[in-house]
Amino acid sequence: MKSVTIQVFGRVQGVGFRYLTKMVADKLNIKGTVANLNDGSVYVEAEGSEDNLNEFINAVKLSPSPSGHVEKTVINDVALQNFTDFRVTN
Repeated sequence: MKSVTIQVFGRVQGVGFRYLTKMVADKLNIKGTVANLNDGSVYVEAEGSEDNLNEFINAVKLSPSPSGHVEKTVINDVALQNFTDFRVTN
C-alpha cells in the first residue's frame, strides 16, 4: 500500500472534476478524499496498491473530466491514513 497527496491546478473546479475523480478511484479501489481549495485548485488524498495508485495518478493528470484541464500537479508521498472509502468533500 502507498499513500499520496495530489494538488491539482488548472480548470479543475466547476467541471465535475471531483465526482469523476471519485469514479476513477472507485474503479481502481483507491481510498481517500478529494476537495476543492479556496485557491481554485483541487486537493486529493489517495491510497491503494502501487499499480492502482499509479494508474489513478495518471488519470488525474489527464483530467477525469472532459471539461477540465490540468496544468500542473504536485504529488507528495505521505504516511498511510487507512481510509475506508473515497469521499468527495466540500
